[in-house]
Amino acid sequence: MIGMVATLAFAAPAAAAQYAGIVVDAKTGKVLYSEDADALRYPASLTKMMTLYLTFEALEAGKIRLDSRVPFSKNAASEPPTKLGVGAGKSITVEQAILGLITRSANDAATALGELLGGSEERFTRIMTQKARALGMTRTVYRNANGLPNTAQVTTARDQARLGIALRQHFPQYYHYFSVTSFRLGKQVIRGHNRLLGSVRGVDGIKTGYTRASGYNLVSSAVADGRSVVGVVMGGRSGAARDQQMRKLLAAYMPKASRRGSGDLIAETRDAPTLSADSAAAVASIDLPESGPIPTYRYNEARIETAYAATESKAEIVGKRALAATLKLQREAAVPQEEVTGEGDADVDELTTSAVKADPTPSGWVIQIGATPDRDQAQKLLAKAQDQGGKALSRATPFTVAVASDNGQLYRARFGGFGDQDRAAAACKALKRKGFACWASQQ
Repeated sequence: MIGMVATLAFAAPAAAAQYAGIVVDAKTGKVLYSEDADALRYPASLTKMMTLYLTFEALEAGKIRLDSRVPFSKNAASEPPTKLGVGAGKSITVEQAILGLITRSANDAATALGELLGGSEERFTRIMTQKARALGMTRTVYRNANGLPNTAQVTTARDQARLGIALRQHFPQYYHYFSVTSFRLGKQVIRGHNRLLGSVRGVDGIKTGYTRASGYNLVSSAVADGRSVVGVVMGGRSGAARDQQMRKLLAAYMPKASRRGSGDLIAETRDAPTLSADSAAAVASIDLPESGPIPTYRYNEARIETAYAATESKAEIVGKRALAATLKLQREAAVPQEEVTGEGDADVDELTTSAVKADPTPSGWVIQIGATPDRDQAQKLLAKAQDQGGKALSRATPFTVAVASDNGQLYRARFGGFGDQDRAAAACKALKRKGFACWASQQ
């Protein structure tokens, strides 16, 4: 323990949310690629991988069942987004909580699971750190169950690769949850953040993460042609850049992985030493940055949607009052994105009610032209825009997305099918000339 404390105390801090990455052959343990893999980084929502590991362990031990109830305390219910929004005193099942962590990266569900398994979140975080040591994660310290910003909560790309391999190796009966892209909770259909699932051959999980201090993080598992790897990217400058880097790593190093090997790589050490008070203090004293790179500018969609909803809830959505109010807010709202305290890859968590059949959601670049409490009005807005958009929208796909708002539910009017940012921006430019509000984003 003395050697580890000294190492942690004198580790060079990252000056900003710097890049780190690693690719490990999950059958042999061979490191195929490494860059700053042992440098301390903030885990952000990768923290939830350990919360899930301990949840799977409790399931395997028979301490809980998938249908056991997870109560939400006032503390859990008050966690900032992203979250499931379960009220204090209410509960969901363990399986629903697992899916909430994997898809929406729900901070409230992570805290609720921690309180259930540990008696308190503080005690649970001690268990998390002890488990990290038992798995050979020598440089990881946990301070909460969800990954919300905490300067004492640190990890490395190598440690996260070990955890990713351990999840797959130790809990094959539960690992399939990491490939789930959406699930139903009550009247909501909650969709996931992992853009590589279904778009990169062989990828079957695991977890994304983001805070301003950490940058954009991703742990990915891939299995193809008898080969298996786990890759980690930390400190990405954007969600898209992070995903692209992972795609490149998987394409480059998957063919170099072995088809042989047992894959039994992470042997848990039951009597592994736990963190001493001195060690924990040493890690807490490391001067990691309080904030990382500011993500690209975007429009504050919530304010724009409010203008639509408040002025035109009973009339045509393209009415002059709504359009004027929206355009005014759009000009005012070109501000940097606020820190996303849980999972930052999606601008706003999307959901669909059970009463409404969602339109297919195109991937890639999309544009949004407004939102309204009435789905028919959103479709009328799309039809009007497509009629006036000319060639810029000739191949675009109109669709609506139902989202929760403070005043109930809104339907976002969007077009998809743009191959790149330039085409999406050109379509917005054409629509703005016709008087429409418009902004582009990447799905």
